Amino acid sequence: MLSNRNRLILKTAAATLALAGLAAAAGGVVVLRAGWYDTTATSQHLQPVYSLLEQGMAYSVRNHSSEVKVPPLGAAQQLRQGALVYSAHCAQCHGGPGFAQAKIGQSMQPLPGPLVDAATRWQPRELYWITKHGIKMSGMPAWQFHLNEAELWAVVAFMQVLPTLSARDYAQAAAAPAPVAAGADR
Repeated sequence: MLSNRNRLILKTAAATLALAGLAAAAGGVVVLRAGWYDTTATSQHLQPVYSLLEQGMAYSVRNHSSEVKVPPLGAAQQLRQGALVYSAHCAQCHGGPGFAQAKIGQSMQPLPGPLVDAATRWQPRELYWITKHGIKMSGMPAWQFHLNEAELWAVVAFMQVLPTLSARDYAQAAAAPAPVAAGADR
């Protein structure tokens, strides 16, 4: 059984924590309602806000992608298709081997990260989930409305080999296939 002194200490600590929590919440409401937090696309989040959002996104992706079944990845045709999808839909925001993202990607907040190391940070099922569903308030679109399943998995497969590509290898992989001349197959 706690002594009166220990009970008083615990009650005081609990009351202090409760009041501190209320004061923090009230401060947050004041900052929110006054419009003091800068939400412009020309400035970064404060580091604590950025860290909190980044960690929350990682937890969410891991949770939501946990049931995704990963098909076999890495066939030559799949990698070729993935390179073309990446070049057409991802490179302008994320860049690639030997080049930075285009001006549209450079103007986004948060700045889209390079994907050359995405396969070291995310599992294939997580990359698929991010690519398919996008990320709220980040500029990352939900590609499920524009790409079919084969294309989604192809770009995931391509991201697995992206770190191994030189600028020249990437340029060759992402080059559009030459059109077949009429009558050339006769």
